Parts: sequence; C-alpha cells; structure tokens
Amino acid sequence: MSPTRPILVLVLMLAAGLPARGAETFRVGGLPRDDSLTIREAPDAAAPALGQIPAGRRVLGFGCTTDTPSGLTWCRVKFERVLGWARRRYLSPE
Repeated sequence: MSPTRPILVLVLMLAAGLPARGAETFRVGGLPRDDSLTIREAPDAAAPALGQIPAGRRVLGFGCTTDTPSGLTWCRVKFERVLGWARRRYLSPE
C-alpha cells in the first residue's frame, strides 16, 4: 500500500461523515427506568433534539469531547438511524 493511501482513506471517511476510529458500545443508564436520553444535533443541551434513547438500551459511540459550550462531556452516538450527541454522564461502556 502506498504511504498516501491511508491518508486518502481517512480523508474520504471524514468527508462522508464516518468515524475515523472504531466505535465503542455504551449502555444508557443513570436515568429513571421509564426515562430516555435525548440525542441532540450538537453537543449542547440547547441544541435541537434529534431523538430519544430509552434507559437500558445500547448505542454506538464515536468519541467524546469536553469542548462544548457548557464544558460538560458529550459523545457522538448512533442509536438506530439517528446520529447525534448525548451526555457522557448517562453512557456506561460495555
């Protein structure tokens, strides 16, 4: 493989909106039993909601950040067909 091929693959993945590294599996927890975790458009509680993840369900995570308006940790997650951001506080690694 040529030295530029891995870089090209990474650039194409990022351009397509795919994660550059492997996904982690998390389980939603720390919520009341019948509650759900909101997936948001951006890592901010004021960002528009894209969907809900019921407590106890699994999600795929693609990295977390504290570079957010609140300074809290948010993770890029995918649940079913929704890709967005959720608070790390409610995600337990599996």
